Amino acid sequence: MNLKEEIEKSVELLRSGKILLYPTDTIWGIGCDATNSKAVQRIYKIKQRGERKSMIVLLDSVDKLERYIAKIPPITYDLIENSATPLTIVYPGAKNLAKNLIARDGTIAIRVVKGEFCRPVISTLNRPLVSTSANISGEPAATTFYEISPAILEKVDYVVEVFRDKVQTIKPSTIIKIEENGRFQILRP
Repeated sequence: MNLKEEIEKSVELLRSGKILLYPTDTIWGIGCDATNSKAVQRIYKIKQRGERKSMIVLLDSVDKLERYIAKIPPITYDLIENSATPLTIVYPGAKNLAKNLIARDGTIAIRVVKGEFCRPVISTLNRPLVSTSANISGEPAATTFYEISPAILEKVDYVVEVFRDKVQTIKPSTIIKIEENGRFQILRP
């Protein structure tokens, strides 16, 4: 299956509430439509993860942040634009996402992706994607497709076929928590 066909199939599955195992701009991830609470619940179950342990949301464009964040601190745009590596930002005031995806304090972690698979999938779906590492909670994250546990592979609805042989030299994204006043702290370097 070529990249275009894989993107089309993935979008169709995501629209129907399915869970995908897919290559992100960092590592392989488990994901679904971030506005579908039933699909989000299934990911928590697959990962054997506490329901209030946050997951990351992926967007294809910084312009779409305002759809999911009540008030975007102005420093956000500089942080994203000037980051040399993938950057996830935890924002206050999450909105228009599955309720079980939003942390108890109302925050949500969002990364704007540049990946050649994720970006067109999110753009075509016109909704954000959930992204969480392809592992059981507490186990090491798989950095290549071939390190993913069979326990994960058998529980997702679809495993994307493209980029399985691509070795990511990148680590999981840097995570920064930002406050409405623009102050921020690094949670994961």
